[in-house]
Amino acid sequence: MQELLEKLASLREYLDIPGKTRLLNELDRELSDPELWNDSERARKVTQEAGTVRRIVDEYAALNSDAQGLMEMLDIANAEEREMLAEEQAGIGVRVDELYRETLFTMKHADTAAIVRVKSGAGGTESQDWAGMLSRMFMRWGERRGYTVELVDQQDGDQAGVLSSEFIIRGDKAYGMMAPEHGVHRLVRVSPFDSNNRRHTSFASVDVVAEVPVEEINIHIPDSDLRRDVFRSQGAGGQGVNTTDSAVRLTHLPTGLAVASQVTRSQIKNHDIALQILKQRLYDIEVKKREAEEAKARGEQKKIEWGSQIRSYVLDKQYIKDHRTAVMKHNPADVLDGDLDDLMWAGLEWMAGKRVTEESTDDE
Repeated sequence: MQELLEKLASLREYLDIPGKTRLLNELDRELSDPELWNDSERARKVTQEAGTVRRIVDEYAALNSDAQGLMEMLDIANAEEREMLAEEQAGIGVRVDELYRETLFTMKHADTAAIVRVKSGAGGTESQDWAGMLSRMFMRWGERRGYTVELVDQQDGDQAGVLSSEFIIRGDKAYGMMAPEHGVHRLVRVSPFDSNNRRHTSFASVDVVAEVPVEEINIHIPDSDLRRDVFRSQGAGGQGVNTTDSAVRLTHLPTGLAVASQVTRSQIKNHDIALQILKQRLYDIEVKKREAEEAKARGEQKKIEWGSQIRSYVLDKQYIKDHRTAVMKHNPADVLDGDLDDLMWAGLEWMAGKRVTEESTDDE
């Protein structure tokens, strides 16, 4: 029980409960001002922020009260009564862990949808198959959590898998959860495409950006900076999709960044979807560039990254290893079917600076 109380004290400091309480009072005063509702956008932001802060403050207060009450009961309980209170203590422990996880979402826009692009690396069919496996893994993860997964574009591989796949995952903290998956993923296995049963190593990149609210993106792209190509959709979607040039690919000429959409039967709608995603990606580039410049000006050093890959999936030896956190899983089939939460939470701890990168060497 003492450990629980220490965790709560640490959370109070990390969450800055006194500061959040003062902020909540200020937001409540603003919400009570009739003039606020003349600005619908400001009202939306204040309401959303107040809801988030209130949830954390109220949950901490309830947890602290329940923990103190349980502590008092344990002080006067006999052995039999303590045993009966064990379940309540475990329940409070779960709630403390859940509140702790709230502290891991240190990135901006953690509450928004995640725009995910998986792209095969060099290696032909092997890497294309791997990119397809990764795409399915993340989509299955989203479905298992009850999220909505919308496939925006997919370029099929020559024989198997995909050259690239782009999809949007919508749900509670979808971007926050997916953020640690950004990077290069490595697969080691006995190839099903090699008649000699040799082991192959394949790479695929995963790019994750937040679906930032449109009103925050002040990016104008001149028509002269865009190349627009239309093509026939490859994906499922009915006869109309597959027999007309409804898919649209937009290429931003100054950066070479290309985004395609074939999600609807309307060429106009696909153009709009591709343009919005392109703006999101350009916005993400600008934000990262600005953050890097600010960190340099402050004399900060960036985290040391591990080589090119963030995680290895070694299927013939039945393990998956994350090179940032040193977390290992020995159920690769389950992970590839979307059982990713443990790896994601560890990655979030690493991003929040609560888990130090551990030096380790691969068996491969």
